Amino acid sequence: MKKSYAYSADFDEVTEKLFREASYLGEGHNGVVYELPNKKAIKIFLKRKVCTDEGSILARTNGSKYFPRLYNRGKFYVVRDLVEGKRLDKYIRQSGLSDRLTKNIYELLLELKRLKFKKLDIRCKDIYVSGGEKLMVIDPKKAYTRKVDYPRHLMKGLNKIGVLEEFFYGVKKINPKKAIEWELKFKRYCDMQQLSLLE
Repeated sequence: MKKSYAYSADFDEVTEKLFREASYLGEGHNGVVYELPNKKAIKIFLKRKVCTDEGSILARTNGSKYFPRLYNRGKFYVVRDLVEGKRLDKYIRQSGLSDRLTKNIYELLLELKRLKFKKLDIRCKDIYVSGGEKLMVIDPKKAYTRKVDYPRHLMKGLNKIGVLEEFFYGVKKINPKKAIEWELKFKRYCDMQQLSLLE
């Protein structure tokens, strides 16, 4: 059961006006999200440091098709594009992992490198799939501070829903060398953590 928190954010005048028409979307560990008019969303954070981190990442990724556009931010909130669609793991369970989706995931991972992320990894639950299997990232965390050189969390998520081998097969068609590198690193990680590749 999630804990209940009392949120407080000192909005500027424009955000205050928008927030009067907000509708609740959901709550996570770091904050609460509301839909705003004009396909925007506001996320109100519990901790200023987490807000600063996410706001800074969104500012640096502005212009990337994989990240919501940042419009405004305060000490405890960010106003960004509303991210629509279905969570990647739920989407794959319902619709499967197509060649196009594999290619889009691979290109998203290339984008993280292009954006100079130190963390070249992302969780399934932080990727949303919309029409045409277009991908969008929510909740980017520690992208420029935590070093992870391959998509470990992503692979754990794909393994959990039983499509990891399919993903490797698809990436081998695009970049065989990269697929083998990721496969070896993930197998080594699983051996160290005593995890099953068939979970």
